[in-house]
Amino acid sequence: MPLKPVFDLLHDALEKKYALGYFESWNFESLQGVLDAAEQTRSPIIIGFNGDFMSRAGRRLPERLRCYAELGKAAASGASVPCGLIFNECPRDEWVRDATLAGFNLVMPADPEASYEDYVRRVTALTEHAHQRGVAVEAEIGQLPSGASGEVKEDGRMTDPEMAGRFVRATGVDLLAVSVGNVHVMLRGERELDLERLACIQEQVSIPLVLHGGTGIPGIALQEAIRRGVAKVNYGTYLKQRYLKAVSFALQKGNANPHELLGIGGDWDVMVAGRIAVRDAVLERIELLGCCGRAKI
Repeated sequence: MPLKPVFDLLHDALEKKYALGYFESWNFESLQGVLDAAEQTRSPIIIGFNGDFMSRAGRRLPERLRCYAELGKAAASGASVPCGLIFNECPRDEWVRDATLAGFNLVMPADPEASYEDYVRRVTALTEHAHQRGVAVEAEIGQLPSGASGEVKEDGRMTDPEMAGRFVRATGVDLLAVSVGNVHVMLRGERELDLERLACIQEQVSIPLVLHGGTGIPGIALQEAIRRGVAKVNYGTYLKQRYLKAVSFALQKGNANPHELLGIGGDWDVMVAGRIAVRDAVLERIELLGCCGRAKI
């Protein structure tokens, strides 16, 4: 089916007290694995790609944004569950604008290095541009700490509830990502959420809330957060961990025939191994969101 307006997906999630999962993809196999799990559980889903990774200057080769947009739209059109398509976490405004023109129906300008005033100005302009094209906008207030080193650095900033309210009123964004104890790139372990802070944010903010860093959030805390206005949860780290493990195993056990390893679709095809690993990883978490069985035809 065609891409479902994110506004409609969020309205249903808020009304029925569940959350949409954004299980981030990085190639065709990971995208198919996400959709396999969504269809198996009859779950509406957010698919998409990481805008910061795609647009950063240090890449060996430039990425073709429109190819990713067309891939996402084609995947949604062939899926039997409703899908939104996000261009996630991008600090480069020109890429965010191009994503709205390429066909993403949710974009997220995110720049932790920007001052509050600069971020308000830029997000306001991007939101006006996006809304003219029927595209929803997610933004963030606060900054998640990082666990990319294997240990959680206490370098984040918790979301201030009053600042969050002012930001939403000033910019007109449609979703707000918050920092309430969640961690980016949590390689192992879990961290509890500050649910009291989340409740205070909900009192100040009338739009759906988002939790990034879903990999490290305990299931019980996640379900409590959904009752406090969280309507979207992002996952990425553990999907890539599972994908890499499965592909490495297939390469070690497979034979020397390159067709057996790439494209033939058998037991040792690394593309199939990666797809199955992502599917199974999504299946482990998606029921916690309460979205299973919510897909509407």
